Amino acid sequence: QVQLVESGGGLVQAGGSLRLSCAASGSIFSVRAMGWYRQAPGKQRELVATITNIGSTNYADSVKGRFTISGGNARNTVYLQMNSMKPEDTAVYYCNLNQLEYGYNRNYWGQGTQVTVSS
Repeated sequence: QVQLVESGGGLVQAGGSLRLSCAASGSIFSVRAMGWYRQAPGKQRELVATITNIGSTNYADSVKGRFTISGGNARNTVYLQMNSMKPEDTAVYYCNLNQLEYGYNRNYWGQGTQVTVSS
């Protein structure tokens, strides 16, 4: 099993910044990517940003230019720097780890951290 522990959520005013952190531990084998997803009330969980084991990044259009993902290296940690935040960024943010286990693709999720942006 893999455990993901997130931190850094909270309340921020529009235009402000927050930094999320996620540390992975446990049975970590061949990590393919780590990332952040979010889920707002009444909406489906959506991708925010991912980073592969070789450093390639991918962002949702809604956060490009404002959010930066880093880490995902051998230290099995990933960060999300969120700048110029908007009320629509309000959601529960989940850390994700994707790895190969004995030839099978597995996804693990953190417990989620609340991010609230006030207008």
